[in-house]
Amino acid sequence: MTDHNRTADTGRGPDSAGPAGGGDQDAARPVSEQTVEAVIRGQLAKALGGKRGMAEAAVPTIAFTGTYLLTTELRTALWLGVGAAVLLAAIRLVQRSSVQFVVNSLFGIGIAAVFALRSGQAEDAFLPGIIYNAVYALVLIVTILVRWPAIGLLIGAVTGDPAGWRANPAILRLSSRLTWLLVLPCVVRVAVQYPLWLFGGSDVVGWLGIAKIAMGWPLQVAALAAMVWLLSRDRTPIEQPAQPAEPGGR
Repeated sequence: MTDHNRTADTGRGPDSAGPAGGGDQDAARPVSEQTVEAVIRGQLAKALGGKRGMAEAAVPTIAFTGTYLLTTELRTALWLGVGAAVLLAAIRLVQRSSVQFVVNSLFGIGIAAVFALRSGQAEDAFLPGIIYNAVYALVLIVTILVRWPAIGLLIGAVTGDPAGWRANPAILRLSSRLTWLLVLPCVVRVAVQYPLWLFGGSDVVGWLGIAKIAMGWPLQVAALAAMVWLLSRDRTPIEQPAQPAEPGGR
């Protein structure tokens, strides 16, 4: 947390606060490898929501899959999945804590219920997740191919300079590699779950549930950990634009 705050403050030292601070150019923070690392670590903490957030994301799927395997009643399984998410949301509200992760899981199980009830097939509850991951991976790949990788866009949003990071070839390459690491979990999920859904029918609902849970947050954590590892190796400083010398400076 200290590193993140310290990194967020770079580029606006005491000298930039005065009238002669350089105007609009000083408003954007300089982009460096440390800036990228701060963004990734911040997103890691924000995305996971701790152990409780990860558990809340899995509970509705566990409730749906377990109930269907025990009863083979689609509507009962869906109602219990939705009910589990609603109960978790109610607990959060009573405790006056963030309901973000519960709302995400409630939205997901709601969409799954629509797909499954329309077809009457329990395995179709997993189809929205497969479609989401396929589309998400495709969008990320497009951002890499057009040389505006998604991680770079995130860096620009955080630093206040939407396109400044592209002027540094090293940051552009690093952002592309980091974005590929976001693509990988999505591709793995689709590669495993789509064949199960396509060829397995209702007999593989249990396997689909296991795959969805095992390839949810665990894969995301692994991808984000790989991003942090990539940032921690090869700590050669990335070139920065030349700064004008300060009068009497070092």
